[in-house]
Amino acid sequence: STDGGRNLSLDSILMGLPMSDPTAWATAMNNLGMAPMGMTGQPLLPDFDPALGMMTGIPPINPMMPGLGIVPPPIPPDMPAVKEIIHCKSCTLFPPNPHLPPPATRERPPGCKTVFVGGLPENGTEQIIMEVFEQCGEVIAIRKSKKNFCHIRFAEEFMVDKALYLSGYRIRLGSSTDKKDTGRLHVDFAQARDDLYEWECKQRMLAREERHRRRLAEERFRPPSPPPVVHYSDHECSVVAEKLKDDTKFSEAIQTLLTWIERGEVNRRTANNFYSMIQSANSHIRRLINEKAAHEKEMEEAKEKFKLALSGILVQFEQIVAVYHSASKQKAWDHFTKAQRKNISVWCKQAEEIRNIHNDELMGIRREEEMEMSDEEIEDPSEMKETEESALVSQVEALKEENDSLRWQLDAYRNEVELLKQEQGKASRDEDTTKEQQMKLLQQALQGMQKHLLKVQEEYKKREAELEKVKEDKLKIETLLENLKEQESSTSRVCGCSQEKECPVEKTLSNSPVKSEREVLLVGIISTFLHVHPFGASIEYICSYLQRLDSKICTAEVEVLMTRLQNTFRQELSGVGASLEKRWKFCGFDGLKMT
Repeated sequence: STDGGRNLSLDSILMGLPMSDPTAWATAMNNLGMAPMGMTGQPLLPDFDPALGMMTGIPPINPMMPGLGIVPPPIPPDMPAVKEIIHCKSCTLFPPNPHLPPPATRERPPGCKTVFVGGLPENGTEQIIMEVFEQCGEVIAIRKSKKNFCHIRFAEEFMVDKALYLSGYRIRLGSSTDKKDTGRLHVDFAQARDDLYEWECKQRMLAREERHRRRLAEERFRPPSPPPVVHYSDHECSVVAEKLKDDTKFSEAIQTLLTWIERGEVNRRTANNFYSMIQSANSHIRRLINEKAAHEKEMEEAKEKFKLALSGILVQFEQIVAVYHSASKQKAWDHFTKAQRKNISVWCKQAEEIRNIHNDELMGIRREEEMEMSDEEIEDPSEMKETEESALVSQVEALKEENDSLRWQLDAYRNEVELLKQEQGKASRDEDTTKEQQMKLLQQALQGMQKHLLKVQEEYKKREAELEKVKEDKLKIETLLENLKEQESSTSRVCGCSQEKECPVEKTLSNSPVKSEREVLLVGIISTFLHVHPFGASIEYICSYLQRLDSKICTAEVEVLMTRLQNTFRQELSGVGASLEKRWKFCGFDGLKMT
């Protein structure tokens, strides 16, 4: 059939010359520049030189010829990589020499559907060209020239790639060996106005589709437009006035009122109505303030609950850390195994880290509360020094605990080294190398611990120096306060004497519970100390703090002074049975309201 004859396939029926005259077959192959091969694959002429067997008048195509690029054409996926002989109805196509470089092409124009075909036989017709190239796809037009080349336009772009596959093939019409019936095909991209116009139209269509798609996406994500505001009328005015009194519909009504005022609906006739609506909007401010106050109250209650819960958690953490520290002491530490010691030390570090995090959080909450208090009242510099001193004392105590724990670990490591030395003397020579390695590791660990211990001691010394500086600053501040109070007392005495000369005044100093300036200073220092300890403190703890400032202070004197000031200090009992404890708390803020 004609369709079977036009199929450009490698499995088509072979149409070769009759082998009755092997010389004629070899001559034809020689004219095509190919090594003469027999039907069995053996060369007919063993001394054949492909460079000498090239056809005269048809030079080989050089990839570097002017007008050609250096990019080889792509191989279509449905075409085999190794080119073979292709048989058509009225011609035969022989593949090029595989050792030659692939034919080069120019740069592909956008939307290219037209190819240039050169090297056609002089006797080739449009029918033969159609027979060869319509196997690559639907051919729309063929423009043949008189100089053995033509332009072929296909229906689709991918058909051009199939046509480029035939570049380099040698074509022979029938079985003739005449030069006019042979040629070497050169297929390349061609630039055509029709292809460029169709490509531009296609690009414009794709751009329109993309714009339409983007517009739909933007409309999908665009928020809906607000409903239009109604025009002013007496009926609508009454409806808006009722909505202004309703909390759920206030925002809608106030927007309508704003729009009416901006439109210029206010005049002499409607001024009273607008004034009543503006008055309703003003009354809504009080509702908003009350709502804000309620929310602030809820927030304060939640803060207090959180602070109480956090303080309880911190107490439990302190107890757990105390258990770890007591277990790390040498009396109990030596009885644990290595794995148990490692686990206890890891757990202790984790508990201390979590405790410190929670403690910082609680201190941050308290700092925020103190800052809020400082907005209303001016802070005392001595109180700030007290907080800094307490923080430094806590840091020094933490460094002491860490120093003790490191010493205990160092003693434990030394005990392990001694045990390893004793075992090394009893062990065999085969285990000497492993124990030496263990000794080296332990020595390295000891060196690291010693370095860390030295660092901790240096930090401890620095903290002590800072603490001494703070104490000196505190003493200076106290002396300044005493001088200021003496100046105030002297000025008050001078004022009193001048008033006595003018008019007699009754003296009421005998009724005051504070009898001396020393007691006034004690009351101030105790108040600041108890303000830092909101959960209260025992009389022994208070006196131990006061004795750092003055060693002559006794517990009985402090307790008698605090019992006299019932509106400033309050004593509470905590615990049950043997754990019953008396704690003093500062209640000056509540007592100020009562007096």
